Amino acid sequence: MSRLGKNRDYRLLWTGQVVSEAGFSTAMIAFPLVVLAITGSAAQSGLVVGAVAIAQLVTGLPAGALVDRWPRKRIMLGCEAVQAIAAAGLVLALWWGKAGVGLLVAVAVVMGVCRALFEPAEEASLPRLVPSEQVPAAVALNAARTSAGQLSGTALGGFLFALGRFVPFVFDVFTHLFAFVALLFVRLPDRTTAAARPPAHLGREIVEGLRWVWGQPRLRVTTFCVVSLNLFFSAYYLVIIVLANDRGMPSGEIGVMAAMLGAGGILGALAAPYLHRRISPYLLITGVFWALTVLTPLAIFVHNGYLMGLLFAAIAFLPPAANTAIGTYQLLNTPDELRGRLGGVLGVTGGLAAALGPAFGGWLVDAFPGPPAVLVCAGAIAVVTVVTAVNPTLRGFPAASEPVEVTAATKPE
Repeated sequence: MSRLGKNRDYRLLWTGQVVSEAGFSTAMIAFPLVVLAITGSAAQSGLVVGAVAIAQLVTGLPAGALVDRWPRKRIMLGCEAVQAIAAAGLVLALWWGKAGVGLLVAVAVVMGVCRALFEPAEEASLPRLVPSEQVPAAVALNAARTSAGQLSGTALGGFLFALGRFVPFVFDVFTHLFAFVALLFVRLPDRTTAAARPPAHLGREIVEGLRWVWGQPRLRVTTFCVVSLNLFFSAYYLVIIVLANDRGMPSGEIGVMAAMLGAGGILGALAAPYLHRRISPYLLITGVFWALTVLTPLAIFVHNGYLMGLLFAAIAFLPPAANTAIGTYQLLNTPDELRGRLGGVLGVTGGLAAALGPAFGGWLVDAFPGPPAVLVCAGAIAVVTVVTAVNPTLRGFPAASEPVEVTAATKPE
């Protein structure tokens, strides 16, 4: 981790993105508040917030293919610039009292498309920005950065909105400008000649990326692990929030629960490189599922929000280490010319799981009110745990892997 801290280019990228992530999270809190202030409609608030996720899902696969076509640094710069311009336009519309739901949806769609492009571009660039032995630390620090940005932005969004409807978006503009300037000074090496081959038909490139992920057993099984974890944990999270509310826990305690979940994730991400070096990927991945299998049912016996927060923190601590093992293997064992499409596939599958999880949790709460919903969700996690534990591909997961292509040229993009 200390050696990674001396990497000037990674440090610039990380710093810019932790600020950008805070701006995005601030905007995501402000969107529904603005819509409610303008229209009073909760349904339209949900439409605006959902537009970000829908746009990201719809454009995820083609965005991954474009990341493999175009210079990745230029993609990241373009995304930050476009988001700053979109947020600035919204600030002016709010200032003049001309903002409507249509404009808010349009800005949300722009943000979703930019994230669909930026995330695979950044992930695909990591093996060229840092040495292969530092990729696990970079993957873990990126996860910590995302959690920190979300926590700070969520806390800041409501406060800034109280100062004025447009104020959160002013902050968002400056965060994207800061990230843009930081990116300007990042020296990202050129890609190889093979990776820069003339583009084929976009649809065929998307299919090629899907075939690559499906045709690699270890990529396939690790993707299943990530999707399962996102699906069932997001369902479990909603079930616990409803359970806490039904038990009369104060809203302040519920807020502490959510904050401690994020804090556990940050601590887990900071510990992930250490755990990755000392524990085999198979034990890390299956250990997360076994830990969730043991810990998730305990919520039935917890009636205090602060104790539930400690349980959340414990649950959130181990997944970053497993995600580090998975992400490192996937990045280093995917050819550079396919890394963007890998990111697109993972973004879409992960996004679908994160979207379907709360819906599944809501169905559980309606079908099995109270503790039974917790047990059903925990039982589903237990089934996935057994499947992963006996999976022969996962059992043969290497402790260390040779990258397919990690050669970096010396000329910056």
